[in-house]
Amino acid sequence: MLTITKANSFRGEMKIPGDKSISHRSIMLGALADGDTDVTDFLESADCLSTIDCFSRLGVFVERDFSHPGHLIVHGCGMEGLHPSFHTVALYTGNSGTTTRILSGILAPQRFVSLVSGDESVNKRPMNRVITPLRQMGARIESMNDDGCAPLEITGTSLRGISYVSPVASAQVKSAILLAGLYADGTTTVTEPSPSRDHTERMLRAFGADVDVGGNSVSVHHTEHLTPIKIQVPGDISSAAYFIAAAAIVPESEVLLRHVGINPTRDGILRVAKAMGADVTLLNETDDAEPCADILVRSSCLHGTKIGGDLIPTLIDELPVVAVMAACAEGTTVIKDAAELRVKESDRIRAMTEGLTAMGCDVTGTEDGMIIHGGKALRGAQIHTYADHRIAMSFAVAGLIADGETVLDDESCVRISYPTFFQDLKALEQ
Repeated sequence: MLTITKANSFRGEMKIPGDKSISHRSIMLGALADGDTDVTDFLESADCLSTIDCFSRLGVFVERDFSHPGHLIVHGCGMEGLHPSFHTVALYTGNSGTTTRILSGILAPQRFVSLVSGDESVNKRPMNRVITPLRQMGARIESMNDDGCAPLEITGTSLRGISYVSPVASAQVKSAILLAGLYADGTTTVTEPSPSRDHTERMLRAFGADVDVGGNSVSVHHTEHLTPIKIQVPGDISSAAYFIAAAAIVPESEVLLRHVGINPTRDGILRVAKAMGADVTLLNETDDAEPCADILVRSSCLHGTKIGGDLIPTLIDELPVVAVMAACAEGTTVIKDAAELRVKESDRIRAMTEGLTAMGCDVTGTEDGMIIHGGKALRGAQIHTYADHRIAMSFAVAGLIADGETVLDDESCVRISYPTFFQDLKALEQ
């Protein structure tokens, strides 16, 4: 357990750890490239290390520079160079839904059989959203417990390009289909109800794949070779969100976050923070492979807002800490169209509603979101994190503004995405 107490202010500057989504993809595409992909500022979290482990077992040598954390070289073996894992019965993806889903797309066209399984949480998460389109491409993929979840048995086979209309805006689903599409005959197109994060298509282009983007649709054409590149992973805006929220709600605060990714498919937290009245300024903006900026945040008087529609895919992972901001804001915040929160590492609507209620907030969970009547002083409480890293980090931020002690029942789960989170949080407390 970990105890969080009220902060007087929250001040300083820091470099946010590397983006988790981009770190995953740097290994995956680097593995399929012909030669060495040099990666800096890689996020060495449990989820991303699961991706390294899986590809290592598939025959890819990932050279980590332990004298320079976050620097590694992926010695790619080419599109046809993966081999079946001889080390264990299943490729173990840990708590990483990203690894599980996208890896399935890569394994579907390989010429061998693979078993993919994760921890208890991942093995409860819906996998039919990738199984269905991959089967339409000709893949032979089975849910071993016949429940639409992992463990998965994937028997590699030839694939054909399809045009798939996805019922959900999901970068994991889109990426699984597009990476399978590299091997498929013809063109593979994914159309979403609204654009999800676009790191895969950006990185595919950088590696030399033929990618077309138009509106909510992305197409990839059959590809024989990928060319290795150098990747500097920007700071993860999902991790930055906790410090943005803390600086906004803790009095007398000012925080500068260096070199954070502000990809427009991921910047919903910035748009919502500004809509709530937060004092947020972007400095030193750049736009190479991924747009980045320094983010300056000062304490503010927040007010309620409405969050829904196409905005949701741009901040789905940040909604728990947005709920904390809403609890501290005057007026009512309505979060809707976010039913995806119920099938994350935990039911995040339930977890946030339960925890915020315990802290004295007037909050109601709905089927697809929350209604939060903010402005009441929060009090410390015992928080059940459900072993969910984003729930733990969100309530750590809430604890900075609450009277008394806020006790998290599990702080170790933050290793999934941000191993040094509590040290970094403490370093900015005044």
